[in-house]
Amino acid sequence: MLPLLLSLVPIPAGWPQHLALGVMDGPGGAAKLVSHARLDARYAYLAGGVNTGSGWATWNPNGAYASNYVKESLDRRLIPVFTYYQLLQSKPSRGSDELHRDISNLRDPQIMNAYWADWQLLLRRVSAAGGQRTVVIHVEPDLWGYLQQAGEVSLARRFAQRLLALRNQLAPHVLLAWHLSVWGTREDPTYSKPSLAHMDALAASSARFYRSLRAHFDLVFNDVTDRDAGFYKVIEGNPRTAWGPGDFRRHDTYIKGFTRRAHLPVVLWQLPLGDTHLNNTWDQFRDNRLQWWLSDPAGLHLRATRDSGVIGLLFGGGAAGTTGPYTDHGFFWGLARHYESRPLGLG
Repeated sequence: MLPLLLSLVPIPAGWPQHLALGVMDGPGGAAKLVSHARLDARYAYLAGGVNTGSGWATWNPNGAYASNYVKESLDRRLIPVFTYYQLLQSKPSRGSDELHRDISNLRDPQIMNAYWADWQLLLRRVSAAGGQRTVVIHVEPDLWGYLQQAGEVSLARRFAQRLLALRNQLAPHVLLAWHLSVWGTREDPTYSKPSLAHMDALAASSARFYRSLRAHFDLVFNDVTDRDAGFYKVIEGNPRTAWGPGDFRRHDTYIKGFTRRAHLPVVLWQLPLGDTHLNNTWDQFRDNRLQWWLSDPAGLHLRATRDSGVIGLLFGGGAAGTTGPYTDHGFFWGLARHYESRPLGLG
């Protein structure tokens, strides 16, 4: 009999044989990163819009930012991961909210011509720099949740299939990650606190939307929150984003329900780096997700998440001022070193 995880999802070629650990890290940071802990991956955003004159392709001449990041990562034995976030910021981005701005841009032929040229440049740059080694591109977080909410299946399908067709043509060894947003179901369990049976129903809805694309991505990224709970409480006046044990059980149930139906592994992405020792000031906000997974003496929490279909944890704040790996007095690095000394296998 196959181990539980391998019977649930396939592990992508080139992925570590353990649950991978990574962190957000900018260009030039790989050497410093591995001097603190022997992580598996690092990630960076590619953003700015495809027709604004300030998108990622302009950060170094002719898109060299991406190839430099890939080379630097691979030289340090880190999997380079890009979050490609270009659609919303492209002009003119018409609409009263992100949903309508995204859809407006997807339906604008001039914008999309520029978008596909930008996408092809990235694929060529990454393929040339990475060769046959593992590189991951995580495509347009939030977009898919908005398309699910709007019922735009045909639009989402055309977009997904074009992304994959160009990847297959130009960079077949690059892993493409689809983004899973539970709020695409029009419900956010962090606030609604539903039953486990209802979480499975939400997973079924998310999986139906993914399957409706008729496009096979290599893995799925999912974000549980984009800021430390303390940041939301102090800076944004929202004290309701903190998680307790029931929230983690609900999330594991949701992920397992999705992976059981979609047969794709999941990477948890942009996880907050806050911990309960911090004082809720700028760059040092509290959260407990890091400790739940990496500071559990028995390791039961991380095993439960792995057994739901998760193959990696990528940490990093989604806004300026959130806790970072170099602002928490070394707490993250200590946990990372301890974990990597005996990582949790996937088999």
